[in-house]
Amino acid sequence: MNTSHYRVNPNKPIKLKDLSTSDHGEYKDKVAAREKLAKDIERMSEMQDIFYAADSYSLLIIFQAMDAAGKDGAIKHVMSGLNPQGCQVASFKSPNPTELDHDYLWRCNIRLPERGRIGIFNRSYYEEVLVVRVHPEFLKAQKLPEALVTDKIWKRRFEEINNYEKFLTQNGTKIIKFFLNVSKDEQKRRFMERIENPTKNWKLSPSDVGERAYWDDYQAAYEDMLNQTSTENAPWYVIPADQKWYSRVVISQIIVDAMESLNLKYPVLNEKAMAALEESRKQLEAE
Repeated sequence: MNTSHYRVNPNKPIKLKDLSTSDHGEYKDKVAAREKLAKDIERMSEMQDIFYAADSYSLLIIFQAMDAAGKDGAIKHVMSGLNPQGCQVASFKSPNPTELDHDYLWRCNIRLPERGRIGIFNRSYYEEVLVVRVHPEFLKAQKLPEALVTDKIWKRRFEEINNYEKFLTQNGTKIIKFFLNVSKDEQKRRFMERIENPTKNWKLSPSDVGERAYWDDYQAAYEDMLNQTSTENAPWYVIPADQKWYSRVVISQIIVDAMESLNLKYPVLNEKAMAALEESRKQLEAE
């Protein structure tokens, strides 16, 4: 499956209104897509083992989306075959007082994956150019010097994030960023389902529904973010999210492709290590 058309080209700005939220590619139904997802999960598991053994790169996967777009489900299903010892998930909600006393990258920086490991960010430092941009009153809580809070702050943050991600990639962190593009009608349907299904009541808060009033503002903020921060080394992928079964198979394919692109191999031991290994064999055989 070719997923390149979901990637945001740094040299070709996108318009979200022109992108489909319901595309299902070559798949007509869930069956074939689920079979492909199962194969991708198996391949990811194989690659993770090599990734962990090589202990050179780390992989950072970022998910951003409007509420009910399917971030949690994508993480649960796509990453289901990974070894928990080599994978960690961080979910970022409203910053706490300690986090607010640091720069906005700090709380994400301390949760970056180690070499050989896969880190998943459910929301991220990108909230600082999304929800904070839509609700600029949140900037007051960050206690920034007044001289720094100007109409240029969003442009500055885009530059800071691009420089930060460039630094990470130059130090061995592979970055993949997913924006799950859900329609307003589909979000409403999922919210209604959460209201009507007792097992999903806990997923919906009144503020989620209230944020729908800012839908157009969020779309503008996301569009600017995607165009300003999709780079060659840290690309954004806009994933149609109205059909969860399709978004998951696209995400899995992109992750597999990214891991395979690193061309990692199991470590090859030097002569001294091989000699020690042979000595261990002799000791075991002599028991």
